[in-house]
Amino acid sequence: MQMTSVTRYVLVAGEASGDILGANLIAHLKALQPDAVFEGIGGPLMEAQGLKSLVPMDRLSVMGLVEVLGRLRELLGIRKRLYVSCLQNPPTAFIGIDSPDFNMPLARKLKQAGIPTVHYVSPSVWAWRQKRIFNIKKSVDLMLALFPFELPIYHQHDIPVVCVGHTLADDIPFENDAVTARKALGLEGIQGPVFAILPGSREGEVARLAPLFIEAMKLIKHKESEATFLIPAANAERRLQIEAMLQEANAEAILIDGQSRTVMMAADAILLASGTAALEAMLVKRPMVVSYRVNALTYAIMKRMVKVPYVSLPNLLANEALVPELLQDAATPDNLAARLLQTWRSFIGDKAIQAKYLDLHKMLRKNAGAQAAQAIVSMLNKETK
Repeated sequence: MQMTSVTRYVLVAGEASGDILGANLIAHLKALQPDAVFEGIGGPLMEAQGLKSLVPMDRLSVMGLVEVLGRLRELLGIRKRLYVSCLQNPPTAFIGIDSPDFNMPLARKLKQAGIPTVHYVSPSVWAWRQKRIFNIKKSVDLMLALFPFELPIYHQHDIPVVCVGHTLADDIPFENDAVTARKALGLEGIQGPVFAILPGSREGEVARLAPLFIEAMKLIKHKESEATFLIPAANAERRLQIEAMLQEANAEAILIDGQSRTVMMAADAILLASGTAALEAMLVKRPMVVSYRVNALTYAIMKRMVKVPYVSLPNLLANEALVPELLQDAATPDNLAARLLQTWRSFIGDKAIQAKYLDLHKMLRKNAGAQAAQAIVSMLNKETK
């Protein structure tokens, strides 16, 4: 297939963490290829770097096996539109950013059509559904992995792979100051412990987790009367959703628009939904409790399929239980409150865990966006020779 003479990338990110990675990647691709253009699906950060997004990114933001079914027709329709668009006007490369259940089938068809394909963020083939590696080999010309422990399975199956580290590890300093973060948020006068509460960015996960987190806040308040709770709202819709829940529960918290990293830096400890936020909490060196709940059927299915003992990135990276994980039925307000207080009180004196946080941070700091962009350009240059 003859490619367009204009360097044009189609990128697809399905959630906020992918938007961060995608924006950083676009910035570095532009540095290498100033005339490149970018289309696909992304969030506000990717759009700010020049991406023309065909549909709002949140249309792809859905978690869980059962939850996807209600949106399946829409998701398939979006994917078909992208496929047809790429066939009609072939891009220089297609870059799927995470969201493998959406991106991999599209990448496979595009690769079959002769379009170079890249996937940024390795699917968890090392954790569950290991046979996916065979489909990945048919779908991608280059895998960009975030973590060193992901490389062996790709080497074993002769799939081109580069470990680029994580852009969050590049952006976040090794040391940071809670006082400075509180000042940035206009919260200099706070007395007593500060807890960051992050129930997620999707409507569904906030609906499941925020009521539990809010009840845990109330229990903590009984034991620590001067405690302050900060909740970053991912967008205006989540702010309204959380405000309504706080009012119904007769609970108090300071809601902050966005700025989740600054909120985490301002905190003494963090209660959060499992996901990239746990990695970010580790990188800002704060004690945390990780929690999650999904549809009961989704959990039952996934529990039988997952082959690793942890779900949070800090624990997976360390290969040990660095941070508490309270999942599904264990995620009760009593458990959440007790573990958060315990973790907060013990972390200050636990120099070993603090040192492990720092070691993991150093391991992941590789200038991810620049490495990813260079790997893509190098792959394309090889293909054109």
